[in-house]
Amino acid sequence: INAEYGGKKDKNIQVIYTYSVSWFPSDVKWASRWDVYLRMTDDQIYWFSIINSLMIVLFLTEMVAMIMLRTLHKDFQRYSEAFDSQEEQEETGWKLVHGDVFRTPNYPLLLSVFVGTGAQVLSMFLITLIVAVLGFLSPANRGSLMTAMIILLVIMGMVSGYVAARLCKMFKVQEWKRCAAMTALLFPGIVVVIFLIVNFSLVSVGSSGAVPFQT
Repeated sequence: INAEYGGKKDKNIQVIYTYSVSWFPSDVKWASRWDVYLRMTDDQIYWFSIINSLMIVLFLTEMVAMIMLRTLHKDFQRYSEAFDSQEEQEETGWKLVHGDVFRTPNYPLLLSVFVGTGAQVLSMFLITLIVAVLGFLSPANRGSLMTAMIILLVIMGMVSGYVAARLCKMFKVQEWKRCAAMTALLFPGIVVVIFLIVNFSLVSVGSSGAVPFQT
């Protein structure tokens, strides 16, 4: 710390910070220390907010349905009529997309890997959310949520492998070994690289939030 006293700079100044802690005995048991946060003291349900959200969802759904029906009404009417001429039998309008539904995309391998990884992450989040709602993950156990998410992410690798393999088979991709390797390594590799870059940055500035390499 650079400081100036009487026109002279002193670069060697020690600043001592002190604090005090006072401990008071409590009648709350150790196992019940989180009850004050977990127990709902206010039983009031905000019905107005719930009804407002439902009305917005219904209004938007009805708006989208009206737009779709208005757009496709003429096509439905045209397809329901009997066509005699060969020119009129040609498919037009929105029905032309039926040939593109099962068409193989440009990069079927990457699509299979991304969809498989998305299914893995989604299943991990859903199971973690259900387990947390049921009360199996207590906030009293520090790090239990992150540990459960990592374990479930590893276990849900079966889901990503199945989904990716299923899509590769549907797209008739011959490189199934490459698909399996990319499904297992692409997303975790990106996460590890980002984590290492951030951790190296924290270590370089001497931050206490850096993860030690011994762990």
